[in-house]
Amino acid sequence: MIASFTELNLFIASLEESPWIAVDTEADSLHAYPEKVCLIQISYAGGDALIDPLAGLDLTPLWVALQNRPLILHGADYDLRMLRRGYSFIPSTVFDTMIAARLLGEPQFGLSHLVAKFLNVQLEKGPQKMDWGLRPLPERMEVYARNDTRHLRDLSNLLLDQLVAKGRLSWHQETCGQLIRDCARPDLVDRETQWRVKGTDRLERRAQAVVRELYYWREQEAIAGDIPPFFIMSHELMARVAEAAHDGNYSAALLPSRYSGARRTGVANAVARALALPHSEWPSRRWQAGYSPSFVEQQRFEELKKIRDAAAIDNGIDPTLIASKAMLSQLAQQSIDDESGLLPWQAALLFRSSPVGIKSPN
Repeated sequence: MIASFTELNLFIASLEESPWIAVDTEADSLHAYPEKVCLIQISYAGGDALIDPLAGLDLTPLWVALQNRPLILHGADYDLRMLRRGYSFIPSTVFDTMIAARLLGEPQFGLSHLVAKFLNVQLEKGPQKMDWGLRPLPERMEVYARNDTRHLRDLSNLLLDQLVAKGRLSWHQETCGQLIRDCARPDLVDRETQWRVKGTDRLERRAQAVVRELYYWREQEAIAGDIPPFFIMSHELMARVAEAAHDGNYSAALLPSRYSGARRTGVANAVARALALPHSEWPSRRWQAGYSPSFVEQQRFEELKKIRDAAAIDNGIDPTLIASKAMLSQLAQQSIDDESGLLPWQAALLFRSSPVGIKSPN
């Protein structure tokens, strides 16, 4: 594993001579908070390498070396978001083998399945839930990590040939380009909504005030203890505590027996702070008033859905790759056939045979 600046420089020098580069990452989302990249796997013409981001290295030279190189990844969404958050790294071009498989109509597009089908290689399912922050890494985890990138070049070549043969290479290029743009967007935190966890919208406003205090107490505990928040207090428990507090029935007996005295005190203080708030400082109700489409818009939606589904069948792909239900609803509500939000290949499939009748009347 590369864990020194000297090793990193030698690796980068050899990497620059490689005509291709495959990348993957491993993080510790089940074991730490906030999550972080714990391992970077790179395969290239010279072999496979593991880079240790926990070794205190300045990885800037690596990102510079990768910046303008086409990168091969599988299911790149999470990796790209983690690399942008942790290192402000945004690649210029990616070839995502999972996206390629889906655009080719493969019903199973996990890496193990694709490698077995196209390369006749059986990969161990591996220790996905293991702690990638462990040092030294057990040999089994290192083997698993190397296999995540070792076969991506051969797999991408086969998928590329099929994309070209089916005239879908531009589909893939456009979709991967959108993936990069999506992952490059900064994370926006809205303090009015981030605490609204599942199952709490139904609560009374005063109970929601308790949920809000518990949420931010839990965040502090998670960061201080480097523990994922859900290990400290589940959403369901937050809702139960909030309801009990609202009804005047809060008791420490609601809390897990494993809680320390300090943690129990923290919960009690959060509940007390919420209950002491004046009515004016309780959260506002978030009403989920659904949009009711007009008759014409509903007709447009149904017609677009028929076209999308027919195009999906013709091309042997998942209909949602062309347009999601939400996108169809958005298009149906527009006064003209506005293709914004669609990639060119999606718009071509959806609108090329679109009858005049689906257009809203002027």
